[in-house]
Amino acid sequence: MNTAEVLVAGLEREGVEYVFGLPGEENEATMFALRDSDITFVPVRHEQGAAFMADVYGRLTGDAGVCLSTLGPGATNLLTGVADANLDKAPLVAITGQGGLESLHVESHQKLDVVDMFAPVTKWNAQISDPGIVHESVRKAFKTAQHEKPGATHLELPEDVAYDDCDVRPMESRGRVRRPEPDVPSLDRVRDLLAAADRPIVIAGNGAVRTDASEELRSFAETYDLPVAATYMGKGAVSDDDDHSLLTLDSGEHEEASDAIESADLAITVGYDIAEHDPADWNPDADTTIVHVDSEPAEVYEHYNPDVEVVADIAAAVRKLDACCDEIDATFETDWYDDLREHILADVTPDRESGDPFTVRKVLPVLREEMADDDVLLSDVGSHKMAIAQNYPTYEPNTCIISNGLASMGISVPGGLAADLAVDSNVVAATGDGGFMMNAAEIETATRIGCGYTILLFCDDEYGLITEEQVEHRGEHFGTELANPDFQTFAESFGIEAYRPDDWRELHDALETAIPSDEMSLVEVSLE
Repeated sequence: MNTAEVLVAGLEREGVEYVFGLPGEENEATMFALRDSDITFVPVRHEQGAAFMADVYGRLTGDAGVCLSTLGPGATNLLTGVADANLDKAPLVAITGQGGLESLHVESHQKLDVVDMFAPVTKWNAQISDPGIVHESVRKAFKTAQHEKPGATHLELPEDVAYDDCDVRPMESRGRVRRPEPDVPSLDRVRDLLAAADRPIVIAGNGAVRTDASEELRSFAETYDLPVAATYMGKGAVSDDDDHSLLTLDSGEHEEASDAIESADLAITVGYDIAEHDPADWNPDADTTIVHVDSEPAEVYEHYNPDVEVVADIAAAVRKLDACCDEIDATFETDWYDDLREHILADVTPDRESGDPFTVRKVLPVLREEMADDDVLLSDVGSHKMAIAQNYPTYEPNTCIISNGLASMGISVPGGLAADLAVDSNVVAATGDGGFMMNAAEIETATRIGCGYTILLFCDDEYGLITEEQVEHRGEHFGTELANPDFQTFAESFGIEAYRPDDWRELHDALETAIPSDEMSLVEVSLE
């Protein structure tokens, strides 16, 4: 075999089902190796779309999503989605082509130092400069990408090395490396803090969902009657139907969830990364007693300086903390947060008259009614993301996907394709008109490969979130207005169903028809 064929055989050993990408001259050997493999190659319309697909696929499955591009502009286009996966802790392996080794010491056509460029946005990346290292490089890329905390890795394969004869064979994939059990002294300190607390609260982060610690966290909250506020990426770790849930950190018309954290005397964070949500928002005076439960030590930050850190397998740590109840015989009063939860739930279901104009907040209850508990809502980035994070009740982990690490616009349409491939449930990709137009071409990719999901498009003819912030800061806005095509005609040009409801009854009917369908569809909601 040649090096490219060994690389692809290594992908097969790692269980890769899909590679999302664009072909180029320099990755020709890899392309034909993929053709002869059991892997499905998905040609996309833009490399950023490929990276977002790999990003969302990795986040939903826990297995590294794979994206591929050629050198130069192909690699630079890939970069944003790779960075998004890395900050969102989604396992991803990026593969890029490169010119031959003999030309890399001089300036040459489309030549960039791609390995150096990817270094800041990956956990590890390398050039396969010799056929003899391809098997180790592939294994390391997947092991590193999938090891907790997961993230992005990158391999560059020069075109001459790709064609070289290769006498190594792919390495066997192995089971994931597990984090150790929590240490007893740390658990003892947490037990003492719990025993002394009057109003403890749990903050559920991305890691609680990512590491399948939801069952343990739900039991922990039930055992102690603890309120739980999630980050945007921790939604669903505890069901919002549970009386202990305060939805997300910003939920409530007057941010009642944040009020609960500020009035708590102990905050136990579970799988929380400060990249998800700035602790200064809920610990402004840096005086909250904090327990950090995560697979890695906490970042050093003035507003997040934990009193105790339990660094271990997250599910195991929460399970051990749950067992501490037998030793301290403690449950806590709930009346201090019961009213806050009532206010939050009231905000989630705003009053609506039949003649009211569409707003994102008022559309969300209609959407929630039409989606099953295990259906997946994927949010793009913009003002609608904030409403979804704060007001969309989520009942199961990994059913409301929000990027809040890099928080890049344009993820929703390609991400919906990946979600449709990754799960058996219905998928809705919610987006604003700004984010939609960034990667709308991937509708063609989705229809070509037979995907079926619903795009819920909120249209306000501007970059709405930036408008809101500018108006709040300066009383006016600039540079945020947009001119859009006729979205219904645009969608229909791809051969998909498109709906433009004018009232609440039509919106309900459109979602009721579109969401359970196995076909691609777009529902445009015009906002006032």
